[in-house]
Amino acid sequence: MALTGDASTRRYYRVIPSDGPSIVIALHEDAIDYATLPFVSVGRLFARMPLPVPGVLGHADALGILALEDLGDVTLQSHLGAGSLTEHEALYRQAVAFIGVLQKRGQELLTASDGPSQLVFDVEKLTWEMDFFVKHFVEGYRGAVLSASEKTALSREWADLVEELASEPRVLCHRDYHSRNLMVHGGQLYVIDFQDARMGPDTYDLASLLRDSYVDITDNELDGFIAYFLAFKGIGDAVEFRRRFDVMAVQRNLKALGTFGYQAAARGNPVYLQYIPRTLKYARNNFDKHARFARLREILSTHVEELR
Repeated sequence: MALTGDASTRRYYRVIPSDGPSIVIALHEDAIDYATLPFVSVGRLFARMPLPVPGVLGHADALGILALEDLGDVTLQSHLGAGSLTEHEALYRQAVAFIGVLQKRGQELLTASDGPSQLVFDVEKLTWEMDFFVKHFVEGYRGAVLSASEKTALSREWADLVEELASEPRVLCHRDYHSRNLMVHGGQLYVIDFQDARMGPDTYDLASLLRDSYVDITDNELDGFIAYFLAFKGIGDAVEFRRRFDVMAVQRNLKALGTFGYQAAARGNPVYLQYIPRTLKYARNNFDKHARFARLREILSTHVEELR
């Protein structure tokens, strides 16, 4: 049985044996090397923290196959329609706490030779993501033609944004921490799709989760979850943290729009189009809130009317 995958080239299948529990087969495009596969090494790291991750049951390197524990079909996103609001809020608090564990235990367990230590959300990486948004959402999906002066002005805005984010103290980040990468199984929350873990700002995963393109989170809910994170981490300056969170959220939302535009225009995959309005709304709300985004908004809203 084929399962709904992510935006990567991996494919997933559920296998139901006659004599045991079901398993999930992750099929890669090419052969794999199990000993050096980031999914395996990062999974082991997360399990040591401990964070709940799916177990690896077997592998066939030449065929590009990993056999994984089957966590079912209920993501944190879909749980909103499957459980009570109280249960859903508790799961979100657990997801927020997992970020705190990841950051604290990552600092304690990571060595300089570990894969995630070698990957960083630095100026180059963050700038690439902003350029990706322009190329695949503004130009590719929306069909805009930017003038040379607009491109120059955007480059200045990106430089200010990414230099601020890249200069923040770095912690271990999941890299794609949102409601579709958190599974609810047996009453427990599990973390998946963690193979791209890397170092980045302490707001990165939290912004991914709480300004998630796939879920509506009210301002009151957002305030409560951020307060919970601050208490969990022992962070006292809530005003400054929220400012940094909002800046990170703008970057994450624009990058997500780039991914959605790429999937639609370059790969002919319309699945993510339904999430564009919510993502634009989140970005627009932060543009409204912070005067520092006035020039960026002026440039982008010429071609993306939802940002006006």
